Amino acid sequence: MKVLIKRLDPDLPLPSYAKPGDAGADIYSRIDAELNPGERKLIPTGIAIALPPGFAAFVHPRSGRAIKEGLGMVNAPGTVDAAYRGELQVILINHDSQNSIRIKRGERIAQLVIQKVEHAEFIELEELPGSSRGASGFGSTGKS
Repeated sequence: MKVLIKRLDPDLPLPSYAKPGDAGADIYSRIDAELNPGERKLIPTGIAIALPPGFAAFVHPRSGRAIKEGLGMVNAPGTVDAAYRGELQVILINHDSQNSIRIKRGERIAQLVIQKVEHAEFIELEELPGSSRGASGFGSTGKS
């Protein structure tokens, strides 16, 4: 599929897939930033996209930096609706309790996953049809 993109910073690379078959395309930081322990910041990516109707983009954290440094996203995954045309930005958080995390301009900070989405028609009922699970919630399978 083709995604229309506007590069807001000509010196940054366009999103790219690191390996064939990857679901997420890497996106990059437009700024240098430092996140102190527990701090969160909005990091611009230097791109804007135009998705066709029926699609959305989901911004996911990068697992390598999560395990090595405690870098995460506050609202993972972030949702980019098809009608949004502004700069993509990522809300990063430093989960490490002692060390600051430095983000360098041009560094990969997240992954962009493009997916087809359906719109649901919500039908209100007095009672829902039964199922094998019913209303059982967290931990309902009895497994740790």
